[in-house]
Amino acid sequence: MSLQACAELVARGDPRRFRAAMAGPLKAREVLLPLYAFNIEVSRAPWLTEEPMIAEMRLQWWRDALEEVSDGRGRRHEVVDALGFLDRESAGLLDQLVAARRWDIYKDPFEDAGHFTDYLTQTSAHLMEAGLRALGGTPDAGTRAIGFGAGLARFLLAIPDLEARGRVPLVDGRAETVAGLAQTALGNWPGRVDQPMPARAALFEAAGAKAILQRAARTPGLVAQGGLDASPISERLSLMGAAFLGRI
Repeated sequence: MSLQACAELVARGDPRRFRAAMAGPLKAREVLLPLYAFNIEVSRAPWLTEEPMIAEMRLQWWRDALEEVSDGRGRRHEVVDALGFLDRESAGLLDQLVAARRWDIYKDPFEDAGHFTDYLTQTSAHLMEAGLRALGGTPDAGTRAIGFGAGLARFLLAIPDLEARGRVPLVDGRAETVAGLAQTALGNWPGRVDQPMPARAALFEAAGAKAILQRAARTPGLVAQGGLDASPISERLSLMGAAFLGRI
């Protein structure tokens, strides 16, 4: 029942990742849907209240839950119940993801480019790495580059909403800097990913990210305009390429 609850939560809250999970085999879904449901719960926690202390407490609840899971314990919760496959190292990666989400609570900008890079690494690449590990894959520099690039693409899509909420999303929002961020992520994207199934399914969530980054590199003004997203057809084609041809 907890897996079904996770699937319903992801279908509502993160349709892209839901489609990516459903493109994988059943064994992959049993890992990815709980991870993506966890990510939804954590990522929305800072936005559910205007009180920073309450938001901090919500994030701490998830950090405590991860510690219990890694110790072989747990608490009754439809998402936490489904995370029993996590080992201590993966739980540690997700703990860093939760800690990074503290930035979302406040309206302070990122301290510097390193802080921004760490935020994307921890909130995106760590989630992908936890899925890879749980499915028998071996995270490496290439998969981490994909996780970071996918995170950057998602973040660029979110910039208009973040700005509307009073956040300062970029250390340097000049067009040439935005284009440079996208170009660097594309330059680090591996030409080939050698991961067996079902572990490779953990990378499916990056489907469409390269097209978004390419658009940002060519026309960075689209970021502020909210015109960066790929078409649904383009995303589906990219997901099909990832699922059937192994092209991420």
